[in-house]
Amino acid sequence: MRYTQLTDNDVAKMLETIGTESIDELLSPIDASDRLARSLDLPPALSELELLAELDRLSARNRSCDGQICFLGGGAYDHFIPTVVDELAGQSEFVTAYTPYQAEASQGALQAFYEFQTLICQLTGMDVSNASLYELASAAAEAVLMARAITRKRRVLVAETVQPDCRVVLETYVRELPIELVAVPTRDGQMDLDALDRLLDDDTAAVVTQTPNFFGGVERIDLSTTAAHNAGALAIVMVDPIACGLLKSPGALGADIVVGEGQALGCPLSLGGPYLGLLACREAHMRKIPGRVVGATHDAAGRRAYCLTLQTREQHIRRERATSNVCTNQGLLALRAGVYLSVVGKHGIERIARLCLDKAHYAAERIASLDGFELAFPDVSFFKEFAVRTTRDVPAVLAACRRRGILAGVPLGRWYDELADCFLVAVTEKRSRAEIDALVEALDDA
Repeated sequence: MRYTQLTDNDVAKMLETIGTESIDELLSPIDASDRLARSLDLPPALSELELLAELDRLSARNRSCDGQICFLGGGAYDHFIPTVVDELAGQSEFVTAYTPYQAEASQGALQAFYEFQTLICQLTGMDVSNASLYELASAAAEAVLMARAITRKRRVLVAETVQPDCRVVLETYVRELPIELVAVPTRDGQMDLDALDRLLDDDTAAVVTQTPNFFGGVERIDLSTTAAHNAGALAIVMVDPIACGLLKSPGALGADIVVGEGQALGCPLSLGGPYLGLLACREAHMRKIPGRVVGATHDAAGRRAYCLTLQTREQHIRRERATSNVCTNQGLLALRAGVYLSVVGKHGIERIARLCLDKAHYAAERIASLDGFELAFPDVSFFKEFAVRTTRDVPAVLAACRRRGILAGVPLGRWYDELADCFLVAVTEKRSRAEIDALVEALDDA
């Protein structure tokens, strides 16, 4: 009983209280075929010394991007994180076990969220940002629910060029809701705008697009937002926040709601999470925004103070009036993003985006010059990511590169059968010319 606080007497008292004779009787509603009828197959207990050695052995099997050359993308990227981000975000004043429920007592945290919101609005060209959501997929789903609440319509058009896992999350969110998701097909690596025009109707609540899209291509957001607005629908745009440092902002292109993955803004890859969902919108839709919005005011003594201005979640208002059941925000990661954007500044984020663009295009030109390799969508403009088609076996090519310490890309056949001969390559500002040349050499030898 060393590692559990419940003794046999404790268990007996709880069973007696609820009027049950035994644990087996308590679990009797569960069919016998669904219950394990044997003891767990666990190895003998280890001493502390042995256990630590075993954990070290298992941990050593992980290979991080720090020890390899990383060209992986598809939604998570190996960007440089300035040391000051870790230093400031790691201050004890900010590191808490969970969101403070007496929010106004945490003025420092609220100010950090307020500055984060301001920076996200500046980056996206929108009027209002919330204090963050969980990650891109749930932010996109919340945007869809928000669009339905605003328009009272039921159809949502989603481009097939949107990140596939995000589309699966969207389907899960709306499965039991009166919302119909309609896929807008892909044509040559971009959303088919002609198909979009055909699918739009008076019952369309929103059009969901992503730029750069999952294949790295830059979508014609100006055209898709105009088409959505002409049909009385909202335009939801998913963005890479780094790309916003160089490309025209989605707000300037007519977006009504912008969502994004904030991992690139000073958050490590961390084996896949936790990450940071961004959501911003126009002022007209502010009352329907999910989550929390921090505002600035003055206290009774006239001093500047911060408070939760909007709290549309069910914890704060009557359930039927809540616009979302999101219960918190990614506070620590929003802090990291705020510090990152403050440190690199307007010109810095533009410089980082320019480096990504230039290095990605250098890599694409080198790879496309190899025998058996070509760009899958050569006529599509791209930012830092692009799809490569090869006549060789994709898994074998990527495995050969891994043996040389190079994570060459993400195979696209996992999501698209017609692209089983393709893989996705992402090039961030961290990659040097020598590393790109090493990738090209490894692909040529694979």
